[in-house]
Amino acid sequence: MTTLTKVQPAPVIDEVARLLTEHYVFPEIAEQLGGVLRRRLGEGAYDVDGAEELARLVTVDLQSVNDDKHLRLKHHADPVPPGQMEATLASIRRDFDTSLGGASRVELLDGGVAVVELAPMLFPLEWAAEPLSAALTLVSRAQALIVDLRGNRGGDPDTVAFICGYLLDRRTHLNTMYWRDGERSEQSWSLPHVPGARFGGSKPLYVLTSDSTFSAAEELAYDLQQLGRAVVVGEPTRGGAHPCKGWTVHPHLEATVPTGRAVNPVSGTNWEGTGVRPDVPCAAAESLDQAHALALARLAG
Repeated sequence: MTTLTKVQPAPVIDEVARLLTEHYVFPEIAEQLGGVLRRRLGEGAYDVDGAEELARLVTVDLQSVNDDKHLRLKHHADPVPPGQMEATLASIRRDFDTSLGGASRVELLDGGVAVVELAPMLFPLEWAAEPLSAALTLVSRAQALIVDLRGNRGGDPDTVAFICGYLLDRRTHLNTMYWRDGERSEQSWSLPHVPGARFGGSKPLYVLTSDSTFSAAEELAYDLQQLGRAVVVGEPTRGGAHPCKGWTVHPHLEATVPTGRAVNPVSGTNWEGTGVRPDVPCAAAESLDQAHALALARLAG
């Protein structure tokens, strides 16, 4: 249901501005955005009836300087708990329980080509390790594999590394995260050992993307593409490379603020703003057939 309760914008804006100043990975832009929010508040731009409309307006302004799609004021129809990340976890737990743990489809196509669809997101690894291991072990015997990320909106970078462990032969440096807190860098590597059987690093691998593919799902596609391990088929992705945390700033509002940025060890950059560019561009609706045809041709060759 839509929340129609009148919300006082000033305390919300003050808290969002504070979170930006303390946590946003780009401090200079945080200062600019704080000024934008306070100016708009003074102009009466946020004098609206409900929390949902306030979230929409503030999100537009938060993304007005550098178009960071992870920088949002999110509306939750049901009241959310006050702890850090609690609102997000409560929301995604419902999705986890209704999507087979994020491995929503496993299918064997003609010619020994398997498809594993990972949707609607890459859930926290402590939840998702078991269902993902089952799905990836099941497809390990296929001659070629298609990983469908067209409907995946992101998730946990640790889950990206876990999945890559099944698609590579050895421990591999995937990504480096720079965190504002402590100005530290943290490398992400695929696992040297995985539960179950690996598909491995030599058989044909294709990754499907759409203009809805986002965040950690983009990292999975980008990491495999930059390593030369996978052929990306479909549409350019949304372009969000900044991991974020969420803070409840009102019973129905959560501010998500990026606290780090990705640096790929091969490209030296990331997919922020540009999205992951497919190796084989085509409409998302056609990408499965396209990847299947490519796999069959490569196997025949």
